[in-house]
Amino acid sequence: MQPAAIIRILKPNVTSLGYALFLAINAAGVWGGVFPFLPLEFQTPEIVFWFFLAQSLVFSASYFASAFGVYFLPGPTRRFMVMLAAAPYFLGWCCLIAAIYLDAWALPLVVVGGGLLGLGSAGFFMLWQRLFASFDADHGNRDLIVGTAYAAIMYFALYLIPQAVTAYLIPLVFLPLFGLAIVLKSREIDRDQPMFEDVPRDHPHVYRTVVRDYWRSAFCVGALGFCTGIMRSLAIGEPQVGALVNVLSMAGSLVAAATVLVLWQFKNLRMNVVGAYRVVFPFVITSFLLLPFLMVAYAQWLAAILYAVYSVAIVLMMIQCAQASRDRGINPVFVYGFFGGVVYALHDVGFIGGSFAEQIMVTGIEPVAVVALVAVYLLGLMYFVGQGGFRRIFSRSSDAESIELVALRPAGEATRPAAKAAPSAKADPAAKGKRVPVASEPFYQDRISKQAELLRQHYRLSARETEVMELIARGNTVARIAEDLVVSENTIRTHSKRIYTKLDIHKKQELLDLIDSFDPSELEG
Repeated sequence: MQPAAIIRILKPNVTSLGYALFLAINAAGVWGGVFPFLPLEFQTPEIVFWFFLAQSLVFSASYFASAFGVYFLPGPTRRFMVMLAAAPYFLGWCCLIAAIYLDAWALPLVVVGGGLLGLGSAGFFMLWQRLFASFDADHGNRDLIVGTAYAAIMYFALYLIPQAVTAYLIPLVFLPLFGLAIVLKSREIDRDQPMFEDVPRDHPHVYRTVVRDYWRSAFCVGALGFCTGIMRSLAIGEPQVGALVNVLSMAGSLVAAATVLVLWQFKNLRMNVVGAYRVVFPFVITSFLLLPFLMVAYAQWLAAILYAVYSVAIVLMMIQCAQASRDRGINPVFVYGFFGGVVYALHDVGFIGGSFAEQIMVTGIEPVAVVALVAVYLLGLMYFVGQGGFRRIFSRSSDAESIELVALRPAGEATRPAAKAAPSAKADPAAKGKRVPVASEPFYQDRISKQAELLRQHYRLSARETEVMELIARGNTVARIAEDLVVSENTIRTHSKRIYTKLDIHKKQELLDLIDSFDPSELEG
């Protein structure tokens, strides 16, 4: 492990530093974001509840509105209109600062400020997501992960500044700085990419496919959001818990980001959001089951740990959405708006549901026990839906999981002549020797598939680029490839250009010669 390589990948640039500053100010979108920098005496349970409610509802609604808006009006997304996000963000901070001094108007100002901050934060997240998605995968993912790591460092540095000063520095100094970073970097991106030129209503089937392919991942991340929403509702009366949650969330983000960056430098990484949720689910549901039986300190640490995991999941969500935009040529605002809308809506359900569950008075049962019971029930229900629900139960499953009872034939059925059997019922000799590949092991169709995999490993092609390259090598036209992969033809042309650039070739014949130069026997399995 070379120190120079690690230092090089951890070196920040304008994009990562700008995103880090925004993320530090917004406290990763968790625990109300702004409250760690406001006086504790201002944070009464009523103020905190209504701020959280206004901010989170507007935040999630903004994501859904962005997804619907870009589907019908994709034109504005070609421009990076920073002022549309900066104006409500600035006004939201002005409302919060005014609420500190105007006691009689504190609650209305906090509600309005929370809504404006939710709108502005969502707008900035959309701008950053479009910026990361517009870069190539290596560049965009690196800036996102490095920015997440430096956000934690900047967040801890903010505690060195007096609270009274920080509240004014954010709208007057920090907001213009990270807004300027977006403006400068947005001038360097290629606006002619398919993701920006795409008109969704021209091929709605592509967008239906995206929703069908990604709703389960969104649901899994949203389940974590639901858990954090419940924990937020439990700690409304203890604002000091917010500081603990933010500190651990940022520390978790720092450790996770640094670990991914170091591992990424030396090996390929492949993460499955749905699979990761299946691993985490037993621990999450057990932690809620123990909630009524342990001390208050347990709830505080559980909230902090869940928010740390949630912060990491949010980073993975942004990476997955950017990858979907590049691979499928769809507008980054649509996929991120849909994905994020589901996640943050479930967070709101957890927060509102937890708040109401606390008010339910059941004889002999503590409010925290009612909250835990509701949480365990809804988590189990979401897991059931996320795994396919009743539709998957009644669909055909593998033979190993099924019990089969063949229908008993009526009397005389067995005496029917065997000659009446359909000719197609005869066994296919060629099929006897075929082996069904195990789902977990790679399956290569033929020599070209193996050579394409070797080419992918050597030139660091993405999975979608490898898929397109193999289809080109098999003689498929652009129109046919676009039809098979359910994307636009412009997306396939963009993938082809990237493939040719990475392989340093200019013609299809050169691609065929390059593929043929790899020996498939080098690929084991």
